[in-house]
Amino acid sequence: MAHPISAFQAAYISIEVLIALVSVPGNILVIWAVKMNQALRDATFCFIVSLAVADVAVGALVIPLAIIINIGPQTEFYTCLMVACPVLILTESSILALLAIAVDRYLRVKIPVRYKSMVTPRRAAVAIACCWIVSLLVGLTPMFGWNNLNKMRRTQELNGSHTEFVITCQFETVISMEYMVYFNFFVWVLPPLLLMLLIYLEVFNLIRKQLNKKVSSSSNDPQKYYGKELKIAKSLALVLFLFALSWLPLHVLNCITLFCPSCQTPHILTYIAIFLTHGNSAMNPIVYAFRIKKFRTAFLQIWNQYFCCKTNKNATSTTTAETGN
Repeated sequence: MAHPISAFQAAYISIEVLIALVSVPGNILVIWAVKMNQALRDATFCFIVSLAVADVAVGALVIPLAIIINIGPQTEFYTCLMVACPVLILTESSILALLAIAVDRYLRVKIPVRYKSMVTPRRAAVAIACCWIVSLLVGLTPMFGWNNLNKMRRTQELNGSHTEFVITCQFETVISMEYMVYFNFFVWVLPPLLLMLLIYLEVFNLIRKQLNKKVSSSSNDPQKYYGKELKIAKSLALVLFLFALSWLPLHVLNCITLFCPSCQTPHILTYIAIFLTHGNSAMNPIVYAFRIKKFRTAFLQIWNQYFCCKTNKNATSTTTAETGN
């Protein structure tokens, strides 16, 4: 018989559902905007779509699974493991999409003349496919054996229990903290974040040099190009900053759990860290709407055309022909 849900669990579930209700429609809107707007069809926005797909999956899949884990049902070990792994896959997918976006922005300012010949739609699609394949391998590593199964079996044997191996499904029960810290965080989260930081610093440095160089030039086109790149780079760097701000607290708590087993971490901090990680999936559409003009125009067009039943031909033609950011 299922345990009754406490008031605290009810509050937790309500907040998670609210995050999902913001995240899923917001990121579907991002995907919709790129699909209908020719001005959003370059490689950067393809990588943004990949990021949005991961964020939709967080709201539609990970949050419901997190609610199930919070309730703590009695399950088989590998059933619980399958419930816990999707968040690992989608986190890695988001990180690699952000890394691809950073590399793409670097190439745009480093080799603007050769950029279109190097970053073709086919190569962007291959890069996105590779990101998802790597994410699956990293996120499913616990399914391949790096988990707590042997530890739990040894505990069961020491207790002299020979009953059927059924557990209360919790994330830390099945996922090894060694995997989360040494492999997931120290290899697949922290280094990409540091690399992206260096890439954006170099992007801003290159743009600053070009803008300073072109101040005395008679041509305004290069200045206009790098001005646009600066605005978009700032917006995408903000997306990266929000991602790091949302995910690092939970990884820090994981490090504390591993390196200081006797340390008692307040449960409220853990829940706040979890809300931050899930809430990050709802942040990006808001950043795009307020910071990137192409997205803002596309969002308004979708709203007017499909939700307010307005057909604005001028807005459509402006969106298609728009070259601003």
